[in-house]
Amino acid sequence: MIKHHPTFELIQSFVNGDLPASLSAGIAIHADMCPKCQKQIAQLTDQVAEASFEEAFLDRFIVDDSEDVNVLAEFDFDVMAEQITASNEVFVANEQLDKTIVFNDKTYKLPRALQSMVMGKTSHIGKLSRARIQLDENEIHTSLLQIEAGGSVPEHTHKGFELTVLLDGSFHDEQGEYVKGDFIMLDGSHQHHPISDNGCLCYTVANDALHFTQGINKLLNPIGSFIY
Repeated sequence: MIKHHPTFELIQSFVNGDLPASLSAGIAIHADMCPKCQKQIAQLTDQVAEASFEEAFLDRFIVDDSEDVNVLAEFDFDVMAEQITASNEVFVANEQLDKTIVFNDKTYKLPRALQSMVMGKTSHIGKLSRARIQLDENEIHTSLLQIEAGGSVPEHTHKGFELTVLLDGSFHDEQGEYVKGDFIMLDGSHQHHPISDNGCLCYTVANDALHFTQGINKLLNPIGSFIY
């Protein structure tokens, strides 16, 4: 069961189109698996659409004087309706084939939000595999990260923010268990050690490298940008 969701402020920014593509995709992926957030997004979208309509178009139909009344009286709404419905053409959308990605001989179906995105080559280190998603957002790096069964990311904190949306499998850290669909947003105030007993695939977004915090793992800090 999904327990972790984007904040209301993030969803509102998503609906308003104020987020970078990487974060918007993360919310879209989560919403495809989360009826609760789907409903919230639909409600906010309706509110934004209604407000935009009122602001952009309603004033065009306000009658201020007798001249406007005469114009409306002479307007033939039947002709307008016939023009709108004159064409019998039916648009048929092309069927979109599911796209997949393979990590270590395991095939995963990509979420709809990632179907048209360009994937970079897969890199490996230990039980971690990462394919960078080519969004060209400067310091923001977006990736698919696979943790093989029994694998983990060394204990770390974050110099910036880190978003993880779990696409398959599960992992756990000091805060508990995370399952498919969970939306986890962390920053420099969080420190954790993700471990996946059975393996998982994550969609990740980060705007800076990880900072490893435990013992010999500190030696890995120069490669912290590899993982996220």
